[in-house]
Amino acid sequence: MLAIWIVALAVLGPLAGKLADAQDNQASSWLPASAESTKAFNQLGGFIDRDSFQGIVVYERPGGITAADTAKAQADAAAFAKVKNVSGKVLGPVPSPDKKALQTLVPVHIDPKTGWNDLPDVADDIRGQATKGAGGLNVHLGGPVGLGADQAEAFSGLDTNLLFATLLVVIVILLLTYRSPTLWILPILCAAFALTTAQAFIYLLAEHAGLTVNGQSYGILTVLVIGAGTDYALLLVARYREELRKHEDRHEAMELAMHRSGPAIFASGSTVVLGMLCLMAAEMNSTKSLGPVLAIGVVFSLLAMLTLLPALLVIVGRWIFWPRRPSFGSVEPTESGFWAKVGHWIKPNPRRVWVGTAVILGICAIGLVKLDANGLTTEETFIKQQDSVSAAKVLDAHYATNAGDPVYVVVNSDKAAEVTNALKSKASLDPAGPPVVKGARTLLQTAVPGDPYSPQAFDKVEQIRQVVHGVSGADALVGGSSATTLDIHHANSRDNKVIIPLTLIVVMIILGLLLRAIVAPVLLIATVVLSFAAAMGLSALVFHYIFGFGGTDQSLPLFVFVFLVALGIDYNIFLMSRVREESRQHGTRRGSIIGLSATGAVITSAGLVLAATFAVLGTLPMVAFAEIGFAVALGVLLDTIVVRAILVTALNLDIGNRIWWPGSLSKVPDEAPVAEHLDVEPAPAAG
Repeated sequence: MLAIWIVALAVLGPLAGKLADAQDNQASSWLPASAESTKAFNQLGGFIDRDSFQGIVVYERPGGITAADTAKAQADAAAFAKVKNVSGKVLGPVPSPDKKALQTLVPVHIDPKTGWNDLPDVADDIRGQATKGAGGLNVHLGGPVGLGADQAEAFSGLDTNLLFATLLVVIVILLLTYRSPTLWILPILCAAFALTTAQAFIYLLAEHAGLTVNGQSYGILTVLVIGAGTDYALLLVARYREELRKHEDRHEAMELAMHRSGPAIFASGSTVVLGMLCLMAAEMNSTKSLGPVLAIGVVFSLLAMLTLLPALLVIVGRWIFWPRRPSFGSVEPTESGFWAKVGHWIKPNPRRVWVGTAVILGICAIGLVKLDANGLTTEETFIKQQDSVSAAKVLDAHYATNAGDPVYVVVNSDKAAEVTNALKSKASLDPAGPPVVKGARTLLQTAVPGDPYSPQAFDKVEQIRQVVHGVSGADALVGGSSATTLDIHHANSRDNKVIIPLTLIVVMIILGLLLRAIVAPVLLIATVVLSFAAAMGLSALVFHYIFGFGGTDQSLPLFVFVFLVALGIDYNIFLMSRVREESRQHGTRRGSIIGLSATGAVITSAGLVLAATFAVLGTLPMVAFAEIGFAVALGVLLDTIVVRAILVTALNLDIGNRIWWPGSLSKVPDEAPVAEHLDVEPAPAAG
């Protein structure tokens, strides 16, 4: 088995490194083909260079622009035309109405093969020219080119920085969990094998099967493979160590560990895979492609942890656990450990515990009223101030409209004049340039006021669409950055309504088949939904009052829900599989205590690993990534420490064997519930 993985790594390893360059981060590639902005984008090629985007060089002097400032900006405009990738006519400098600012439009051609990766270098060249000899002028680069360059800079080094940060966090947690200087090496090695082979496989699909990979899916893939893979490793190692205390032959111990924990690990991984594949029902291409990317990553994690890790553990022997080697015949510490004490604390009053826990989680969910999932403006996109954000602020302060990021309207040529008049009279918008006629179709351009990614801009696009669609026979299509972002919002809203219930149904069916019951899956799904609501409520409060974020990305609730449900069910499966195993012999209430005692520590460790790996996303200077990382990390911690250990255990103890209804386990004799009032002595037995 080790030889097979080494050969696979040798063959696929070189391909894995190419995945970073196969990303497609253009907004148009994220949208479905049915979106109006996508249709408009597809027709723009007949009028303009579709791969050309405007950079807006902004000069500001609060005391007023001087003649020397204007002369410098004019000289810069001539120099910009010679910068690599600048294609087309440089327009400007155009003075602001208050004479305190100048703006120059610099069209930059973006090679579709290399995408936005070239933008930081182009932006540096443009900024270098604009700031040279500025003489007190405030100079910024904004527009699509400035924003794209800052985003590309934020994602630069993502493959190495995120990988190293994730590995470092996981290694530290494994050292604290295992208290061994050697054991952590095997899970990390297997996770690295899984990530490399998964990246290679995804690269092949991206190159030859049209799978879209972007910065979002690439970053989450790294975190999920290492986090989920380490979780599976923790479960297998914990059961293997338990069996080593009962069996002298390590091969026999591994056989039993695989027999008893393997099905639960496989079921958990399969649940995550199917949960991720639910994303394929999305309208958003970026969300739709995220599903198979992450599902493939989890598949390779499962393969590595169920084949490579057992082989390595058997090869190296017991010494890998040094200095706490599980010798044959030694006492299993979980039987009297912390989680056994928690179980016995819950046992006397389980109903009070689960009701109280549910109420507390419900109170946390009230924070959802502060969740502003209506998207992020340019200013709200980054955690730290970026040059493109500064440029947007200057443009908003001194210019009525954003001429560098227009709204494109493609219409039938015989209706172009009528559409233009309708825009002037009904939307109070003037053309941003002369119409461009190409046979039967004509391109019109107009500029919306303010930030093109603001709610005000989206409202204006909605108005423009209503006006131009009202011109009979125009066959009008409205596109551009504002329209594209608006369509992304519409697609995300639809995806939230479709994918969330679909994921719940899929996961509930899997749980029903695994646990062979109806009551248990319904209750477990309810606990996960409550955990999600609490995590999102707390996160919304933290985002608003502590981090000071202006809002959240519209896709945040969907991503956090899918991750928490799929991964939260993982811990449900780990716990309930062990409870089911013990219930056959001891009854459900006794089996619940044993199950919590045996799995509490490893589930907590697994939750810490997964939470820490998602928290690493917060190291990226993008608000959307920081929000996903924080919310998922918080949700995982709530799931493992509160929901799984306390809420689910209390429900098991309160309901007893009825939780397995209508399965055969519901008929296995169980312990009687503990008296609610312990100071009342039980009645004497009859006779």
